[in-house]
Amino acid sequence: MALNKRVQAAHISPQQFKDLHRSLIDIMGQMNRPQRDEYMVRAAGISLDRALFPLLVSVERVGPLGLVDLAERIGRDYTTVSRQISKLEALGLVKREENSVDRRVRKVAITPQGKAMTNRVDAARERLGRKIFDSWEPQDVEALIRLMRKFADALQS
Repeated sequence: MALNKRVQAAHISPQQFKDLHRSLIDIMGQMNRPQRDEYMVRAAGISLDRALFPLLVSVERVGPLGLVDLAERIGRDYTTVSRQISKLEALGLVKREENSVDRRVRKVAITPQGKAMTNRVDAARERLGRKIFDSWEPQDVEALIRLMRKFADALQS
């Protein structure tokens, strides 16, 4: 078994690891820019505080989920996320619900109003993404999607 892992690891050189890491840093740097969220909010034609935007999208994409998990996913402190979720709740975009597995942990879920808002964000994201991928070959787009999912799944295991 260990031999197999070494053979597979030989398929990527130290320079390729550096190049991959640099690409990830560049992507994350772009995705984490506050201006990016502000732009997306404007492009979607919604009114939402920039700090709440990634929380709303995360709850819709991977929720319902607990506050600790949500805070870890977006790299923020639990107490900050709790306050921000309260704001989203007051806006009617998310709701806290009982956890059937552990009653001590309440989960955050998207509401129909929140889903309508993320649908608008998705439409804006698609418009913006089409500008990026217009010059790409269809097979390159498919390969990117397949390999990104494979990479994301491997990171989670």
